[in-house]
Amino acid sequence: MKNSENNLITRDKLAQFIELSRKKKEIETQLDDLKNDFNQHFDQSVGKLVKGDLMISDYKVQRQIRTTEKFDQEVTVHRLEELNLTDLIQKKPDEGKIKSAIHLRLLSEEDLAGCISKSFSQAIYVKQVDSQ
Repeated sequence: MKNSENNLITRDKLAQFIELSRKKKEIETQLDDLKNDFNQHFDQSVGKLVKGDLMISDYKVQRQIRTTEKFDQEVTVHRLEELNLTDLIQKKPDEGKIKSAIHLRLLSEEDLAGCISKSFSQAIYVKQVDSQ
């Protein structure tokens, strides 16, 4: 990469990135410790997995409980088949088998043209290296 005066990446920015990343990790660790303490308090005072709130001076802390439910795919499919409710079962491609079939050349990527959607995400990694 060319080093020019218009370069948006500088040594100072890289050093700042490293320092802020280190501070972020420290802060996240401290926040996690505090959250654990708060959850421990609520577990003891109102019970595990029970919502609660507490006022101390001019601060209010609340614990909410979120529940997420997912059907166990294999067990649910089997049960719906037993109940003769196959209309409630969705067919979906087995990505592992498709990739194996492509690898074994039983199937080509051209055969699946228009079937694959791709998404991209960007990640930046910076680390300090020893200069010798």
